[in-house]
Amino acid sequence: MPGLIDSTLREGEQTAGVLFTLDQKIAIAEAVAAVGIEELELGVATSLDAELPTLIDACRGLARRPRLALWCRCRAEDIECAARLRPDVLSLSLPASHRHIRKRLGKTYAWVLSCLRSSFRQARDLGLGYLSLGVEDASRAEPDFLEELIDEAVAAGARRLRLADTVGIMTPQETSALIGSCRRRHPNLELAFHGHNDFGLATANALSALEAGAKWADVTVLGLGERAGCARLEEVVGLLTLVKKRQAYRVEGLRALCGLVAEAAGRPVAANHPLVGSAIFTCESGLHVQGLLADPAAYEPFPPERVNASRTIQLGVKAGGRAMAAYCARLGLTPPVKSLPTLVVKVRQRAKELGRPLLEAEIRGLLSPPVGR
Repeated sequence: MPGLIDSTLREGEQTAGVLFTLDQKIAIAEAVAAVGIEELELGVATSLDAELPTLIDACRGLARRPRLALWCRCRAEDIECAARLRPDVLSLSLPASHRHIRKRLGKTYAWVLSCLRSSFRQARDLGLGYLSLGVEDASRAEPDFLEELIDEAVAAGARRLRLADTVGIMTPQETSALIGSCRRRHPNLELAFHGHNDFGLATANALSALEAGAKWADVTVLGLGERAGCARLEEVVGLLTLVKKRQAYRVEGLRALCGLVAEAAGRPVAANHPLVGSAIFTCESGLHVQGLLADPAAYEPFPPERVNASRTIQLGVKAGGRAMAAYCARLGLTPPVKSLPTLVVKVRQRAKELGRPLLEAEIRGLLSPPVGR
């Protein structure tokens, strides 16, 4: 079965202005694990992170412990650091595109292949068992070199290939094609996809990768990450669970998880944020209210109770007769059917004057003379 790699504590903390405390990291890791995510990427293997050993030890004691992973540069000192920390998964990273190899690093393709071989050899010699190769900027790599890099990684002992759309330029169709090409070349190699959201396609690309046969997809809570961020954990988990009917994840924990990360990151959750926004089950439009009253599934892809939310119907400038009747019934009032059109006009006019939907007390005030008594 496919799985998810949560990188909130690595990629997510790379978001400009975001810095988690150790206590926040442990709390986030615990909440992510409680949702059922299979792998936690806890940070970057470097001796400069003095808190990393404590974080890893704390996560080893999680009640629902996922695999614990570290991201690592192909540097001898960083690999030695990773070996001391003993993660379940070590993801060594190398660039694959001309732009990164030659322009950013001033290196050659031959250097990348040599670095891959020596780094994997060192990691194996130090007893690190599950090795993953993170292929940076795979979406802009020359196809021939990408194939050569993958072949070398497999020969060097890579268990997983983690393809990165570093600047978020791929479409779901292109993502599927890339995963399919790699699967055909190395059918026994585990594939993962790390997608950025620069054009709003990270979640769609992550799901496309999984549908194309990738075993893993990277996610972060609230889509935190460089620039526009990454695939959102809550969206991917939500669709896999509520639409694709996977039973691996506990979607009822998403709201608390996102609230925890939002507070720690100083990034408020938008009211219309998918799955966890405070207003996603609030309806004002008369047509939609009519549908919800007849059959909630007409306008809701899943019941609000699945994500610890509740439905709210508001009366405002979009109010209709059925919404008015239902609202009055909830208040214990039964206005005559013939008075409903007049009440709707009053509600719409007052809501327009106030520039917002009406409060319950304001609606009661419009029901004059009192009805239902």
